[in-house]
Amino acid sequence: MKAVLNGTVLAEAAEEELAHIEGNRYFPPSSLTTELFSESPTAYTCPWKGAAQYWNAVVDGETVQDIAWSYPDLRPGAVEKVGKDFAGFVAFDRKVSIEE
Repeated sequence: MKAVLNGTVLAEAAEEELAHIEGNRYFPPSSLTTELFSESPTAYTCPWKGAAQYWNAVVDGETVQDIAWSYPDLRPGAVEKVGKDFAGFVAFDRKVSIEE
């Protein structure tokens, strides 16, 4: 599976490596095209996942703010709820297409 924005691949991993949570596909950190990303200061805390880390990405020379997010330090019970350790996995804004 690929996460693609304007023809740029942001992440790529096999379907079985992804975590499916609340309608989003979360890609493992190793699948990211890391040189495209930088940390965003945007703050958000999910009641059951924990504090989110938002990410900006540079695509076609433009910085796209808060295009992705992850949960680096999961709250107790989050792994059990999902059935998979998804700490650090990255999900993408709806502007990003998820393709086979």
